[in-house]
Amino acid sequence: MRDRRRRRWPRVVAGVAAALVVVTGAATAVFHHGLPWWGDDGDHTHVHESDIGSQRYQVHLPPQHDGTTALPVIMAIHGCGMSGFGWNSMKSTTQLNDLADREGFIVVYPTQRLFRSAVNCWNSADPREQHRHTGEPALLAGVAREVIETYGADPDQVHVAGASSGAGAAVILAVTYPDVFATVTSVAGGEYGLNQVDPDDPDATPPDYTARQAWSQMGDRARQVPLLVVQGEKDEVVPPVVATRLVQQWRAVGDLVDDGVLNDSLRVVEETVSVPGDEDMHAYVRTTLTTRAGGSLVESYLVEDMGHVWPGPSGEGLFTDHAGPDVSAIIWDFARHHPRGTLE
Repeated sequence: MRDRRRRRWPRVVAGVAAALVVVTGAATAVFHHGLPWWGDDGDHTHVHESDIGSQRYQVHLPPQHDGTTALPVIMAIHGCGMSGFGWNSMKSTTQLNDLADREGFIVVYPTQRLFRSAVNCWNSADPREQHRHTGEPALLAGVAREVIETYGADPDQVHVAGASSGAGAAVILAVTYPDVFATVTSVAGGEYGLNQVDPDDPDATPPDYTARQAWSQMGDRARQVPLLVVQGEKDEVVPPVVATRLVQQWRAVGDLVDDGVLNDSLRVVEETVSVPGDEDMHAYVRTTLTTRAGGSLVESYLVEDMGHVWPGPSGEGLFTDHAGPDVSAIIWDFARHHPRGTLE
């Protein structure tokens, strides 16, 4: 009897292990891809395939999509601890679907590939993921191009916005694929090449240094890509100095794109407006850098009393601050006024 029990234990352990694998796999799938009934009307899930690899993403089509009108696109890239359209998703956090249905644009939610990061971050701090034709930038740009082709979207109005590590990925896309993305939004993110900056001594690597790298990476596709920056004043994960450096870098990139020299040839005008808060909304400071052409090279929001979150009154994600300004609406307003070519 004892020998039979001993022989049974390996089978029991193997069965438990197999069950754990199934449960873990199911939980991981739900985290990344959600449950079938989580989808909205107009949601379509795809997998982009290329020589580099595959990238899963979800597209939301508004009622205005009739196959004949070329609609704008906003690609929304999630941050760490989030997914594109599964649990704690960029879709639920931003509530861009509702806005898209009202305003008439397409939304794209890529989700990080399984096991690329322990907490599902995008690898924007990895130098190998900061170049054209390789890694995450190539996959995400491939998704954008696929959406344009599949749904007849407007190629001059494809915009990218990201949160945290997704904001880093969005900035990288603006540098590596300025011929694809018309504008870029960074919410709690940093500059191109941020991994080269020592947090304890950021001045050792000035923003002009990484700006030259960004300009070089743009190559013969270089253009002034309008940038929207949103930063929480009390963000301890990505402190405000990171956003300040991003604004400085982007101003320098625009200057280099203009004539190849850091000489303020764009004659940038800086305007700052303070918006008071109340019991329902944080106060914030909006700063606009306007070029001689009259377009906003950079528009930035520093939000008081806000941490490492996505600001907006209607978001449902774990990292949402409901007292923040409606950044999703701000992104759309910024994007629709800056189709590709506005500052050229």
